Amino acid sequence: MTKPPLSLHLAAPRGFCAGVDRAIKIVEMALQKWGAPVYVRHEIVHNRFVVDGLREKGAVFVEELDECPEDRPVIFSAHGVPKSVPAAAQAREMVYVDATCPLVSKVHIEAARHHENGLQMVMIGHAGHPETVGTMGQLPEGEVLLVETPEDVAGLTPRDPERLAFITQTTLSVDDTAEVVAALKARFPAIVGPHKEDICYATTNRQEAVKAMAPLCDAILVVGAPNSSNSKRLVEVGARAGCSYAQLVQRAADIDWRALEGVRSVGITAGASAPEVLIAEVIDAFKARYDVTEVPVVTAEENVEFKVPRVLREPA
Repeated sequence: MTKPPLSLHLAAPRGFCAGVDRAIKIVEMALQKWGAPVYVRHEIVHNRFVVDGLREKGAVFVEELDECPEDRPVIFSAHGVPKSVPAAAQAREMVYVDATCPLVSKVHIEAARHHENGLQMVMIGHAGHPETVGTMGQLPEGEVLLVETPEDVAGLTPRDPERLAFITQTTLSVDDTAEVVAALKARFPAIVGPHKEDICYATTNRQEAVKAMAPLCDAILVVGAPNSSNSKRLVEVGARAGCSYAQLVQRAADIDWRALEGVRSVGITAGASAPEVLIAEVIDAFKARYDVTEVPVVTAEENVEFKVPRVLREPA
């Protein structure tokens, strides 16, 4: 039986970003340096395949620091942690390595600088997301007000409307965030913004690739985890950019083939914490069912690399 033809549009950039790459490397180097087990507070990155792979090598994932013994190293996830967490690790004289993405750390530094200048912060982010919790936890209680939507801006009651600054989670939708920023500036004209946009280069690049791909595709699949903010944003961006069927899949086994019946063009991308091996698995699944023509959709080139902390570069 002949396979139906299919154009498979492959977004570039997609998948791992420099911050995720660095975080995974930190866990692997810590295991090499100190041996197993090495404890990791929260999933190092939001991808079950990656986490399970590190668990097999000897990483133990916990949600809170008090689940870690004093005599083993602990690593803080790429999403960042409140200031209280490293302080508690120091108080217990633990060896710890901070795998916070440097672009998240940049937002932390920004928040601290504005706080020192007497400004109250407004954070645009998703309530309960580890990155938002970590960033808000850089400052004393009440110093960071959280908004998710333009509607939330109307309900803000700042200490002084003339003394405000805003920061954002790094993995948000670029377009949604622009709407919230516009609402903030309309209500608080004196509000201070970041020197350089907080949404990271990788989030922006992946969203731009999806925007370019969406009008060409009958369907878009985003390889990523359901708890990955940047992956979920890619699904939303694809739908908003004109693709009638945009879905998140963790692996090839999650593809709903019945929903794809009759499609002639499919776009594939992946969130920043999804490894290329899972993307290849999805592409192979299409090749098993269709006569595939691969169409690269390249909107940017990435060559960013972040160094691992010095403690891991030094001999044990």
